[in-house]
Amino acid sequence: MPVIIPASLPAAATLAAEHIAIISPENARRQELRPLQIAILNLMPTKEATETQFLRLIGSTPIQVEPLFLTTRSYTAKNTPVSHLETFYSHFDEVRERHFDALIITGAPVEQLSFEEVLYWRELRDILDWAAARVFASLFVCWGAQAALYHYYGVPKLPLEKKMFGVFPHTVSDPNHPLLAGFDDTYYAPHSRHTTVLAEHVAAHPDLQVLGESPSAGLFMAASRDHRRVFITGHIEYDRHTLADEYRRDLAKGLPIDPPVNYFPGDNPTLPPRQQWKAHSYLLYQNWIDFICRHVSLTA
Repeated sequence: MPVIIPASLPAAATLAAEHIAIISPENARRQELRPLQIAILNLMPTKEATETQFLRLIGSTPIQVEPLFLTTRSYTAKNTPVSHLETFYSHFDEVRERHFDALIITGAPVEQLSFEEVLYWRELRDILDWAAARVFASLFVCWGAQAALYHYYGVPKLPLEKKMFGVFPHTVSDPNHPLLAGFDDTYYAPHSRHTTVLAEHVAAHPDLQVLGESPSAGLFMAASRDHRRVFITGHIEYDRHTLADEYRRDLAKGLPIDPPVNYFPGDNPTLPPRQQWKAHSYLLYQNWIDFICRHVSLTA
């Protein structure tokens, strides 16, 4: 089934070329079943690329999905044209009275700041509190996962001596968990972060369960016991070239950065990168959406 987005959204052409079905909001209104409504708080600086990444995953299931992109009012993104934000995004205060089936909060390039130093931290806390009352299921990514774990459960984030950067193997902690249905015992996922959350801190909270870890990268996935909050510390939504783009960006800025590990063949950044996580990225989001659909009514 299609993902409901305007044809003018830049991601639409890319998704159509990849055979991801899209449908206009006007045509969607003629359907007998209502679409799954997912709010996406996009905190990434590369907003258009991030839109495509998440729409690709939530648009790959048999369920009709209607995303709504959110941005913060307390901070205006500097790398995205204002016209794009005004056309395709809403502010939280415009939707705070609505209910949603699901919420996704992306990563953000603010992880080396304390949470309280982030310009939009107060607004994000309001969004997290709103989600607890008006959203059935939430999925938090990278810094978004760290922020939600801290806000809801007091789990701290810790600085790393060196950026966790590359594609790492992970093991499934609970093969019977609905989010991990169909997962191999070992799967790969990208990480790109300067801070971490320790699996033992998560496991110590009675309402949380560790679902995936890496010997090198540490905690990858956790969830609340009722499965309604999912925390992913890496970037399984990334495209094949996203880590390469980040690597070259940091080089251009003169930052100390090594090539992402286990990504370029032979760790040689002159060679095209390998994508080893695509199948599991689709599977994870399909499992997540399937869980939501089992618990919410989609009757129009």
